[in-house]
Amino acid sequence: MTDLSRYRNIGIFAHVDAGKTTTTERILKLTGKIHKMGEVHDGAATTDFMEQEQERGITIQSAATTTFWKDHRLNIIDTPGHVDFTIEVYRSLKVLDGGVGVFCGSGGVEPQSETNWRYANDSKVSRIIFVNKLDRVGANFYNVVDQIKKVLGAKPLVMVLPIGEQETFTGIVDLLTEKALVWDDSGDPEKFTVEEVPADMVDKVKAYREEMIETAVEQDEEVMAKYLDGELPDVETIKRCIRKGTIELAFFPTFCGSAFKNKGVQSVLDGVVEYLPAPTEVPPQPEVDLKGVETGEMATVDPEKPLRALAFKIMDDRYGALTFTRIYSGRLDKGMSILNTFSGKEERVGRIIEMHADSREEIESAQAGDIVALLGMKTVQTGHTLCDPDKPATLEPMVFPDPVISVAIEPKDKASVEKLGVALGKMVKEDPSFHVETDQESGQTILKGMGELHLDIKCDILKRTHNVEVNVGKPQVAYRETITKPVSDVYTHKKQSGGSGQFAKIEYSLEPLDAGSGFEFESKVTGGNVPREFWPAVEKGFRKSIDKGVLAEYPCLDFKVVLNDGAHHSVDSSAVAFEIAARAAYRQTVPKAGPQLLEPIMQIDTFCPNDNVGDVIGDLSRRRGMIKSQDSTHSGVRVKAEAPLGEMFGYIGDLRSMTSGRGQFSMEFSHYAPCPSNVSEEIISEFQKKKK
Repeated sequence: MTDLSRYRNIGIFAHVDAGKTTTTERILKLTGKIHKMGEVHDGAATTDFMEQEQERGITIQSAATTTFWKDHRLNIIDTPGHVDFTIEVYRSLKVLDGGVGVFCGSGGVEPQSETNWRYANDSKVSRIIFVNKLDRVGANFYNVVDQIKKVLGAKPLVMVLPIGEQETFTGIVDLLTEKALVWDDSGDPEKFTVEEVPADMVDKVKAYREEMIETAVEQDEEVMAKYLDGELPDVETIKRCIRKGTIELAFFPTFCGSAFKNKGVQSVLDGVVEYLPAPTEVPPQPEVDLKGVETGEMATVDPEKPLRALAFKIMDDRYGALTFTRIYSGRLDKGMSILNTFSGKEERVGRIIEMHADSREEIESAQAGDIVALLGMKTVQTGHTLCDPDKPATLEPMVFPDPVISVAIEPKDKASVEKLGVALGKMVKEDPSFHVETDQESGQTILKGMGELHLDIKCDILKRTHNVEVNVGKPQVAYRETITKPVSDVYTHKKQSGGSGQFAKIEYSLEPLDAGSGFEFESKVTGGNVPREFWPAVEKGFRKSIDKGVLAEYPCLDFKVVLNDGAHHSVDSSAVAFEIAARAAYRQTVPKAGPQLLEPIMQIDTFCPNDNVGDVIGDLSRRRGMIKSQDSTHSGVRVKAEAPLGEMFGYIGDLRSMTSGRGQFSMEFSHYAPCPSNVSEEIISEFQKKKK
């Protein structure tokens, strides 16, 4: 039986370029998992194994790997930093017990760091912090700690202090042991010496150590009482208090170093083992019914309990579809039958695989606390629960945002049509934020995703991985429609063609709702003029119609239909007749209710040098952007704004040319807002031209 207290399921997450993948690479080298380190900038990092990742130097897919440190098993997931792939971070955090937040020593808390930190807060994941790249120009550990407090509203607990900064950075002082670890210039992580604290740092070390101990002892009243009486706790007691506070999210132990130069990574690994929770120390996962309502039962981390596992990622490779799975309770053995509660189908576990990035090791069984990949799952998708067929249960599913941008594609030759369909089917399974539709009129295939880069990568994967060449159209925005005024109306559906006919009469009203409310239906019929069994048919008719608005056939949302009265015929009325009546009523009444086009508004977070602030703000204003805030940092200015997605195409190119390549930005969906009349007129006239 494996000792679960020695398991750590952790994710490494941060902003683009803060050094997540390099940190993972150093961890794998230190723990003996790999013997030669690959570099991100050379396209040789272990966890960046996709061609697109190696070329662009960014992480696109989260990669899983398993390694060992000081008799502890670490299941590590290296996640992407780019905002278009936050879905990977979200679903990884959902199944992890702890995380390492990596921050750049010179960039500090960058836009994507905030988004990822918010996701981690939502998932209640315990974290330690690693301030990386302290050897870079402009790096300042203390500035980053201040930013973490101000921008993230988090409480960093400083565990180490840097010796020197920028090009003079040579090592760290461990505040617990009050010893200095100094590395030589060989780049070998093992080559360091333990020395006394440098004379010029003694006072600073004393002050920070006192602050650390005071924060830690607050977690234990008995220890705190002794401390206030002048009794200093020993190192093991301090560690126990820090562990308790970290697991309860009271604070975040903060380390520093330079992963690229191999300095300070050991203390991060020690922090993972000493302060982050084991699977048994995390609140158990709630079980839910088929409607997503909690049943009160919990999936407790215990190998002896019935099997409960969550599929959090599907990845297609040369051996077939790999289903990455976190086991919460019970055991999983090769060849056993398991139930997918979403599809209601039983499946047989073909092979269980322990992943190391893209290489693998086959194992016979896995148990609660493990993260493994399964081969041979046919109907399983991201967020599905796998469980014991005799004791079924469902875990809380994952919720993914709707795509906000689309492009039309078509294969360059007829021979690729079938290949395209198969490839897209696999890609949709892998990425829940990627949708594919077929335009019924033009016959074109429409790809929908979270941003320009997201769709660009998808087209690249089609070409390289699946050998399908496609022509790509201009990006299109996912507009929506709504109504602006209440309307009451009547519709009668009558059809007589020999034999029994069709009859349904409905009296109804449409009312606009607040943004984000979606569609609602209510029946106020009394007296049986519309029998109760036909109410669902009326709702179904309206619900099926809202996919196509009356202005430009975008989905219509944020309104309510109230069925007030109507009439039926004892022979000719049926559910189908009432559904047809509701569909026709929608087409008849929505044009009278002041229909309006809505556009997606994005949250823009732009970083630029001080000299370019005026240009950046002027450019955002030209794009109909609303500036929300401007914050000066030690290395530039962060401008937060809201702007319509339709105006943001090509923004990265313009930003780079304005800032000589030094500007960067992150963009995520915020909400839908009414389109200005000139924009909506243009969109509607374009739609009408296409119809002709």
